[in-house]
Amino acid sequence: MNKKYFIAIVLPADLFIKAEELKLKLYDDYGLKGALRSPAHLTLHRPFEWKEEKENKLIETLEKFEFNKTFGLELNNFGCFEPRVLFIDVIKNKDLTELHSRLTSFVAQNLKLLNEVEDMRGFHPHITIAFRDLKKALFPLIWQEFKTKKFSGSFEVKSIALLKLENKWEIYKVFNI
Repeated sequence: MNKKYFIAIVLPADLFIKAEELKLKLYDDYGLKGALRSPAHLTLHRPFEWKEEKENKLIETLEKFEFNKTFGLELNNFGCFEPRVLFIDVIKNKDLTELHSRLTSFVAQNLKLLNEVEDMRGFHPHITIAFRDLKKALFPLIWQEFKTKKFSGSFEVKSIALLKLENKWEIYKVFNI
């Protein structure tokens, strides 16, 4: 049976809590719950389907991916993809771009997984706090509230995670750098 997975950097506890609080506020104020279906994260490889009975191959292959080093990431304020997505902005840096490039190349070669959507839009790292159920008519109101709001934080990237969709997205396996 096919299951859905994706690969991401999950925020460390302190920033994770702040991001989840924002998602809960959006739920309380506007009924937005789509982003609550996954832990606060930065997507490195979009969701893909994989046969659950071949999960060991997926994990064993990802364990072979060689990280070069840990590196710092900085979160700064908010951004959006009009008219449906609100996010915490991530300042792109050389190390993150290199990790993304190496990982997408590695999984394409070794697992035949492609990131077609990113091929068209490019890599734009972010932490989603509202999407899918954010209606176009409501977007301007919420963006007005968030576009001048401040958010900052930084952390050392020491791992990536494989997330699996059960009833919601859950961290299934962590791969340390």
